[in-house]
Amino acid sequence: MPGPTIPRAQRLSAALLHVLPHHLISRAIFYLPRRRSPLTPAAIRWFVRRYGVDLDEAEHADAAAYPTFNAFFTRALRPGARPLAAGDRTVLCPVDGTVSALGTIHADRIIQAKALDYSVAALLGDERLAEAFQGGRFATLYLSPRDYHRVHMPLAGTLQQMRYIPGRLFSVAPVTVDSIPGLFTRNERVVSVFRTDAGPLAIVLVGAINVAAIETVWSGLITPPRGRRVQDWHYPEGEGPDLARGAEMGRFNMGSTVVVLTGASVTWRTDLGTASPVRLGQDLGAHQSTG
Repeated sequence: MPGPTIPRAQRLSAALLHVLPHHLISRAIFYLPRRRSPLTPAAIRWFVRRYGVDLDEAEHADAAAYPTFNAFFTRALRPGARPLAAGDRTVLCPVDGTVSALGTIHADRIIQAKALDYSVAALLGDERLAEAFQGGRFATLYLSPRDYHRVHMPLAGTLQQMRYIPGRLFSVAPVTVDSIPGLFTRNERVVSVFRTDAGPLAIVLVGAINVAAIETVWSGLITPPRGRRVQDWHYPEGEGPDLARGAEMGRFNMGSTVVVLTGASVTWRTDLGTASPVRLGQDLGAHQSTG
């Protein structure tokens, strides 16, 4: 398949990203938003205006209620702000954001963007693990700076494995996703695999430049510090945490992308496509129970 035709300015921007010290920049971003400062409320108010953040949906609507910028960025929603779609077989959207791509996994391939794809095995870093998702579904969801940055469960599930995969921290903004082949397989990421009534479920939290940290509710902060090798955590039967449908499973400390993988029992809504806006708790699709 021929590669996409990419505008010159977009190619130059992508080339610059290759030489930037991704982890050094992101490490600075990790520390600065955690510092207490009398300027924090003003910085938050500027950010709210600049990106159109709706603080009325947050647990605390007053910028002065956040002791640090990171506390604002990882803010909780007020109760009831994201009602969960009804239906025992409904698959929930795990985040606020925009659909980057979604569809069926054919021959181990996932669509990244027009004329670009990558393999499930490369994303998960494990061919054996990827086998469970052959013929299944994928949904790639982009979180912009204005979005709520906690990630929730699309289905009730029991954690079986968590995997940290080191990598670069390319931007995951749409213009970059359209330009860099295999972007999500090259960036640092945390993979969580669950057993559900709909079959296997993987939630991949993809790091990016300025994404200063990825954490899960059962292990806390996974990165930083930056790892240099793949790390695995296995949870035998009865030891992995059980997470309810709609429960928080992790969060980004800046914006990034979530890739959701399911088995073949799931079907996505037909009215969703590239650039569709989505919100946590809405109906993303449905499944047939596998027991």
